[in-house]
Amino acid sequence: MPCPSATLIAWTSAWLPGAVSPDDVLDALRPWAEVHEVVAADTETGTRLELPVAGARPAGPALLLAVLRRHGAADGRLVLPVPGDVRGLPGPGALTRAALAAGEAVVLPGAGLGIVPTPVVEGILRWTVHLVPRCDAHAVYPSLGEAEHHMAEAMRRAADTLTVLDVARHRRGVRAEIDAMLRARPRAPWPPGTPPRALRVLERADQLAAILAAAGGDPEGSAVSASAIRARGAALRPLDEAVRLARCAAVTEIVRVFGDRVDRR
Repeated sequence: MPCPSATLIAWTSAWLPGAVSPDDVLDALRPWAEVHEVVAADTETGTRLELPVAGARPAGPALLLAVLRRHGAADGRLVLPVPGDVRGLPGPGALTRAALAAGEAVVLPGAGLGIVPTPVVEGILRWTVHLVPRCDAHAVYPSLGEAEHHMAEAMRRAADTLTVLDVARHRRGVRAEIDAMLRARPRAPWPPGTPPRALRVLERADQLAAILAAAGGDPEGSAVSASAIRARGAALRPLDEAVRLARCAAVTEIVRVFGDRVDRR
């Protein structure tokens, strides 16, 4: 499903050129948590960015927006890393470790910043800001067209394998499960002016993610062999990668569209 990092980078990319207000950004984050806290990852980061350090009383998200404005953070990207695939991250270090643990992050290479959201308790989300080496932003994800093709191809191959494995026999009512997951997903809005094709790719990625979740589980009491579980996992892994990359590609396109408005100012 969509993630807090995608919401943050999409809305701040729209806010920087003035397409939305700061209050719009803060409102868009609310579906993820009632309270958002902001801290620096370490003392050096806190001093340079004028943010409280982890362990001290956290700041609010409005201060994070001020930091992004000061540092010209107009080149952000969504990162959805997993072990063995950390593309989009700056290399080994605290940010990469935190992003892998969270499964997501925002990286702003031109501003030299990385931000990782972590649930603290129910209703509270903490954003930890890291310093990373500044560099020119470059494409690390496929285009939207490539992302759509990869999802379709991965879905076709997964479906062929799962049919051979007779997964449907072990997942009675799976269609209802998928529909329930899609209805239950957080409904964080996207900023006005978001390109429709990016929204279409995000919606398709959500649908495939729900299929992945349903196909990857087993009902209580089912008797599925270990070899079948391994074969199913191997079949679903490329689809999981295609979903992650599609989401990143869609958010990259959103950032690009709003970034063009900054360049024209």
